[in-house]
Amino acid sequence: MAKELKFVMLLDCYGDLLTEHQQNVMELYYCEDLSLAEIAEPMGISRQAVRDIIKRTESVLMRYEESLGFAERLGKIRDCFDSIRSAASAVSDVQLKENIISKADEGLELL
Repeated sequence: MAKELKFVMLLDCYGDLLTEHQQNVMELYYCEDLSLAEIAEPMGISRQAVRDIIKRTESVLMRYEESLGFAERLGKIRDCFDSIRSAASAVSDVQLKENIISKADEGLELL
């Protein structure tokens, strides 16, 4: 389980803007759920260096989000598609209901 979903989402949105080293450390920490020591040892750096990279990169990701707002918008779009799926249950025409749900699912996959 990811330590903090917020940073996983920010990595999805802005990860390509980070250096390869920053990407690797953040992926290992947030997505692979490795400890500072588990990241530091194979990289040949200290636990403190890993912590510093994580803290600096978190700050960078937050600045990107404050400026661009992509992660927040993606969350709102996901919520909108979920609402459309829920509202489709009230549609009595089975074919239309299935079409609405299918299109909402297709939209979610594009995100």
